[in-house]
Amino acid sequence: MSFHLIAQNNSNVLLIEIDKTIENNTYYTQKKEHEITQLKAFLKHTTSLEQKYDITRKLYNDYQSYQSDSALVYARNNFQLAKNLNEPEKLNQAKLNLVAIMGTLGMYKEGLDVLNAINITSTPNLKGSFYGMTRVLYGQMADNASSQQEKEKYLLLSKQYRDSCVTFYPTNSVEYIIAKADWYLDHAKQNETLDLLLPFFSKIHQNDPNRAIISYIISQAYKQKKDRKLEKKWLSISALSDLQLAKKEYISLRSLAFLLYEEGDIERAYTYIKRSLDDAVLCNARLRTYEISKMLPIISESYQKQNETNRFQLVLFLISAGILVLILLALLLLLSKQMKKLSTAKKDLSFANAKLSELNDELNTFNEKLNLSNNTLTEANFLKEIYIGRYMDQCSDYLGKLDEYQRKLNVLATTGKIKDLVSAVKSKEYIENELKDFYTNFDRTFLQLFPNFIRDFNTLLISEETIQLKEGEQLNTELRIFALIRLGIKDSAKIAVFLRYSISTIYNYRSQLKNKSAGPREEFEEKVMRIGTSNK
Repeated sequence: MSFHLIAQNNSNVLLIEIDKTIENNTYYTQKKEHEITQLKAFLKHTTSLEQKYDITRKLYNDYQSYQSDSALVYARNNFQLAKNLNEPEKLNQAKLNLVAIMGTLGMYKEGLDVLNAINITSTPNLKGSFYGMTRVLYGQMADNASSQQEKEKYLLLSKQYRDSCVTFYPTNSVEYIIAKADWYLDHAKQNETLDLLLPFFSKIHQNDPNRAIISYIISQAYKQKKDRKLEKKWLSISALSDLQLAKKEYISLRSLAFLLYEEGDIERAYTYIKRSLDDAVLCNARLRTYEISKMLPIISESYQKQNETNRFQLVLFLISAGILVLILLALLLLLSKQMKKLSTAKKDLSFANAKLSELNDELNTFNEKLNLSNNTLTEANFLKEIYIGRYMDQCSDYLGKLDEYQRKLNVLATTGKIKDLVSAVKSKEYIENELKDFYTNFDRTFLQLFPNFIRDFNTLLISEETIQLKEGEQLNTELRIFALIRLGIKDSAKIAVFLRYSISTIYNYRSQLKNKSAGPREEFEEKVMRIGTSNK
């Protein structure tokens, strides 16, 4: 998240993240306490002096910017363990740690005494740290000096030791980078400072305590360049790192608070300075507490004035709102009377509309029934016309065929061909041929009236039970039964006479096809009746 935020030009994004971090202070504190508790557990269960030295040093580092008193305890324990180990480098490192925490606690004389007792020639690789620690201690003494003369004296010493530590720090170390950047700033070389620190910052791990220090120095470079926007951005990054690492001794949030105060963001400035003071008191960082205590009254006074202004505006708003409420109540009373009159009129109108709607519904229902009756009547008349015409043609044709058949029988009788006459009278071939012609004529006529009957009929059946006609067939027995039903002949007895089948056979055919229906069985024949109409 922080790496992403660095890329943002809008400092408000960072300020919002700082606000959230302050709100979630408990989370970061618990995380810090958990790490410390684990180290204490390791220390309790180890008997090795080497391991105890390493653990007490880690505990000192964890407490250094968190709780100064506890850090001092573990710095002294670490120093005692280093004496017992009798290793010069560890002993001198423990002394330097002791000096660092003494400086935080304002124990400047004690810190100088420890520094003067260090034989740095025995550990040449700690010379950079020795001069760096001396530089920091004199810097703290300058910040806390009671007179300008003392302040200038200690500042001069701090700069001299800074120049010395640059000489002895490894050039790729973070300590060298910080000291060198400080030298650049002291000589107003802002661009060189940024060229040194900006590439280095991108390599610093999220949880590195030096991240806040580097970003703070970058902010000071932009401050010298009078680029307030970037100064604010890098102060925010530094403060965010301090807060997320649960540091209690820091400078960035305090500086950011004063910058926000100057910009007029009083509420946020007050929140930040108060948090800085609370953390400094908890850490027992006396110099930070002193520095913050000088700024707090200024910001607090502005905060109180803003609150008073806000209260006045709130009172003014409440009075205005009260007047508006009274006006609204009067308007509501007038409106209520008008609404009652309107409500009565609406009820009358609603009653009339309901009656009219009821009449319209009845009229629509009547029209639908009338249209259905008209459609049914039209269809019935059309069917009657077709079938009457076909019936007259068929009757005329049958009369001609009967006359021809009579003459044929008469010839057989007059010529004495009695045997052939009897055979002709007994034969069913003539009747079967006529029935075949009759059904063929019926099928052709029906399909002229309902050309899509077979297709529509199959859509009413489940897909695997559709009717497939043999080659040359127009309708089969099953289709003829439902063709007659479609024509309005629903009586199984009449259908049986028409098709020359028994009533039970017709009933079985109807039942079987109903069972194959794709929809409800009882609606099958009703759907057949709608084939060929607009109400399918």
